[in-house]
Amino acid sequence: MAFRLTPRDSAFYAMFTESGRNVAEAADVLAGLLEPNANREAVAKQLREREHAGDAVTHRIMRQLNTSFVTPFDREDIYRLAGALDDVLDAIEGAADFIVLADVGTLPPLMHDQIRLLQRSATETAEAMSRLATLQDLEPYWIEVNRLENEADRVYRKLLSKLFSGDYDALTMVKLREVADGFEEAADALEHVAHAVETIAVKES
Repeated sequence: MAFRLTPRDSAFYAMFTESGRNVAEAADVLAGLLEPNANREAVAKQLREREHAGDAVTHRIMRQLNTSFVTPFDREDIYRLAGALDDVLDAIEGAADFIVLADVGTLPPLMHDQIRLLQRSATETAEAMSRLATLQDLEPYWIEVNRLENEADRVYRKLLSKLFSGDYDALTMVKLREVADGFEEAADALEHVAHAVETIAVKES
């Protein structure tokens, strides 16, 4: 495979590594909401910055895709991977922004579980992005992210059950449901990243 790569192609690896690192940093920032006296406005602001940084990397990847004659992977797989990474940031930033704008009250413990699972999955993702150049030892990554997403699904269903149990007034329930949906969307997007990496690895093996 090395013989068909041009120096230009190596830029994709660096950009995907940067994008993965940015996703992990965003999840770490999001975890700041777990602090009892979290400054939610500051968290949301930092996440907007991470989201803008992610957009910038995605645009660079797309420009590279449009100017490269030979790419390290299929063009549609590069496009899919970049889009999925972008979706993770959009979902995380959107959920945090809504928490501030809608003045969402105390986040329930199950929502804390959602955030911790996102953080773990994002860390796995960042590490995997740095190994795209060699495509070595990636199978444990997508297996683990799939496992974490299944766990996130279970937490999400339990959270919905709790929200609809009558313990919350209607307005609070609606607000918390919106946030829960955003975190679930981020977990799904992280799994989509893993699927894209798996597809690339299978094609290149």
